[in-house]
Amino acid sequence: MLEVLFVSVEDLKMPKVKTNRVKYPEGWELIEPTLRELQAKMREAENDPHDGKRKCETLWPIFKIAHQKSRYIFDLYHRRKEISKELYEFCLDQGYADRNLIAKWKKPGYERLCCLRCMQPRDHNFATTCVCRVPKQLREEKVIECVHCGCKGCASGD
Repeated sequence: MLEVLFVSVEDLKMPKVKTNRVKYPEGWELIEPTLRELQAKMREAENDPHDGKRKCETLWPIFKIAHQKSRYIFDLYHRRKEISKELYEFCLDQGYADRNLIAKWKKPGYERLCCLRCMQPRDHNFATTCVCRVPKQLREEKVIECVHCGCKGCASGD
Protein backbone atom coordinates (compact mmCIF):
# COMPACT_ATOMS: atom_id res chain seq x y z
CA MET A 1 0.00 0.00 0.00
CA LEU A 2 1.20 3.44 -0.92
CA GLU A 3 1.03 6.23 1.62
CA VAL A 4 0.48 9.78 0.54
CA LEU A 5 2.23 12.44 2.57
CA PHE A 6 0.80 15.88 2.76
CA VAL A 7 3.28 18.66 3.48
CA SER A 8 2.04 22.15 4.17
CA VAL A 9 3.65 25.22 2.67
CA GLU A 10 4.58 26.49 6.16
CA ASP A 11 6.77 23.43 6.70
CA LEU A 12 8.79 24.28 3.59
CA LYS A 13 9.66 27.87 4.57
CA MET A 14 13.27 28.49 5.40
CA PRO A 15 14.14 30.15 8.68
CA LYS A 16 15.04 33.82 8.53
CA VAL A 17 18.73 34.51 8.52
CA LYS A 18 19.89 37.11 11.00
CA THR A 19 22.27 39.64 9.56
CA ASN A 20 24.57 42.04 11.33
CA ARG A 21 23.82 44.86 8.97
CA VAL A 22 22.44 47.92 10.66
CA LYS A 23 20.16 50.24 8.76
CA TYR A 24 21.33 53.78 9.43
CA PRO A 25 18.64 56.46 9.63
CA GLU A 26 18.59 59.56 7.49
CA GLY A 27 21.16 62.15 8.54
CA TRP A 28 23.69 59.58 9.77
CA GLU A 29 26.22 60.65 7.16
CA LEU A 30 26.33 64.12 8.76
CA ILE A 31 27.39 62.94 12.22
CA GLU A 32 29.30 59.80 11.28
CA PRO A 33 32.74 61.44 10.73
CA THR A 34 32.69 63.07 14.17
CA LEU A 35 31.57 59.87 15.89
CA ARG A 36 34.21 57.83 14.05
CA GLU A 37 36.87 60.33 15.11
CA LEU A 38 35.73 60.11 18.73
CA GLN A 39 35.74 56.30 18.52
CA ALA A 40 39.31 56.40 17.22
CA LYS A 41 40.28 58.64 20.14
CA MET A 42 38.58 56.19 22.49
CA ARG A 43 40.56 53.25 21.09
CA GLU A 44 43.72 55.29 21.43
CA ALA A 45 42.90 56.16 25.05
CA GLU A 46 42.13 52.51 25.85
CA ASN A 47 45.46 51.35 24.40
CA ASP A 48 47.48 54.22 25.86
CA PRO A 49 50.17 53.04 28.31
CA HIS A 50 49.49 53.99 31.91
CA ASP A 51 53.04 54.04 33.21
CA GLY A 52 53.51 56.43 36.10
CA LYS A 53 49.80 57.19 36.48
CA ARG A 54 47.63 56.44 39.44
CA LYS A 55 45.10 53.65 38.94
CA CYS A 56 42.19 56.09 38.80
CA GLU A 57 43.98 58.41 36.35
CA THR A 58 44.14 55.75 33.65
CA LEU A 59 40.36 55.89 33.16
CA TRP A 60 40.06 59.70 33.00
CA PRO A 61 40.62 60.03 29.22
CA ILE A 62 38.01 57.32 28.59
CA PHE A 63 35.44 59.13 30.75
CA LYS A 64 36.25 62.41 28.99
CA ILE A 65 35.73 60.96 25.50
CA ALA A 66 32.51 59.18 26.52
CA HIS A 67 31.27 62.51 27.89
CA GLN A 68 32.23 64.26 24.62
CA LYS A 69 30.29 61.75 22.52
CA SER A 70 27.19 62.03 24.68
CA ARG A 71 27.38 65.84 24.80
CA TYR A 72 27.79 66.01 21.01
CA ILE A 73 24.64 63.98 20.36
CA PHE A 74 22.72 65.78 23.14
CA ASP A 75 23.59 69.20 21.71
CA LEU A 76 22.70 68.18 18.15
CA TYR A 77 19.24 67.03 19.18
CA HIS A 78 18.19 69.16 22.15
CA ARG A 79 20.04 72.45 21.63
CA ARG A 80 20.66 72.91 17.90
CA LYS A 81 17.84 70.60 16.69
CA GLU A 82 19.93 69.42 13.72
CA ILE A 83 19.16 65.69 13.90
CA SER A 84 15.86 63.82 13.86
CA LYS A 85 14.37 61.95 16.80
CA GLU A 86 14.88 58.71 14.88
CA LEU A 87 18.61 59.37 14.50
CA TYR A 88 18.87 60.48 18.14
CA GLU A 89 17.20 57.27 19.36
CA PHE A 90 19.38 55.21 17.01
CA CYS A 91 22.53 56.74 18.51
CA LEU A 92 21.31 55.99 22.04
CA ASP A 93 20.32 52.43 21.15
CA GLN A 94 23.63 51.70 19.41
CA GLY A 95 25.63 53.01 22.39
CA TYR A 96 27.08 56.13 20.79
CA ALA A 97 25.81 58.15 23.77
CA ASP A 98 24.94 57.44 27.40
CA ARG A 99 21.15 57.52 27.80
CA ASN A 100 21.27 57.89 31.60
CA LEU A 101 23.75 60.77 31.55
CA ILE A 102 21.66 62.62 28.96
CA ALA A 103 18.56 62.08 31.11
CA LYS A 104 20.36 63.81 34.00
CA TRP A 105 21.44 66.72 31.78
CA LYS A 106 17.77 67.47 31.12
CA LYS A 107 17.12 68.03 34.84
CA PRO A 108 17.80 71.40 36.51
CA GLY A 109 21.06 71.46 38.45
CA TYR A 110 22.66 68.67 36.41
CA GLU A 111 23.19 70.50 33.09
CA ARG A 112 26.99 70.21 33.34
CA LEU A 113 27.28 66.82 35.06
CA CYS A 114 30.52 65.08 34.05
CA CYS A 115 29.65 61.47 34.88
CA LEU A 116 27.05 59.51 36.82
CA ARG A 117 29.49 58.34 39.50
CA CYS A 118 29.99 61.91 40.71
CA MET A 119 26.43 62.19 41.92
CA GLN A 120 26.03 58.79 43.57
CA PRO A 121 26.34 59.07 47.36
CA ARG A 122 27.38 55.43 47.81
CA ASP A 123 30.70 56.09 46.01
CA HIS A 124 31.78 58.91 48.35
CA ASN A 125 32.67 59.52 51.95
CA PHE A 126 29.86 60.54 54.29
CA ALA A 127 27.18 59.66 51.68
CA THR A 128 27.56 62.96 49.80
CA THR A 129 28.32 63.81 46.19
CA CYS A 130 31.72 64.32 44.58
CA VAL A 131 33.86 67.38 45.28
CA CYS A 132 33.56 68.45 41.63
CA ARG A 133 29.81 69.02 42.23
CA VAL A 134 30.55 71.78 44.77
CA PRO A 135 30.37 75.30 43.24
CA LYS A 136 33.77 77.00 42.93
CA GLN A 137 32.95 79.87 45.30
CA LEU A 138 32.09 77.41 48.10
CA ARG A 139 35.23 75.27 47.82
CA GLU A 140 38.02 75.41 50.37
CA GLU A 141 40.58 74.29 47.81
CA LYS A 142 40.46 76.25 44.58
CA VAL A 143 42.03 73.60 42.33
CA ILE A 144 40.58 70.12 42.62
CA GLU A 145 40.24 67.01 40.47
CA CYS A 146 37.57 64.39 40.79
CA VAL A 147 38.99 60.99 41.69
CA HIS A 148 36.52 59.16 39.46
CA CYS A 149 36.76 61.03 36.16
CA GLY A 150 39.29 63.85 36.52
CA CYS A 151 36.65 66.60 36.32
CA LYS A 152 37.74 69.99 37.66
CA GLY A 153 34.20 71.17 38.39
CA CYS A 154 30.78 70.39 36.94
CA ALA A 155 28.45 72.21 39.34
CA SER A 156 25.76 74.10 37.44
CA GLY A 157 26.45 77.28 39.45
CA ASP A 158 30.05 77.60 38.22
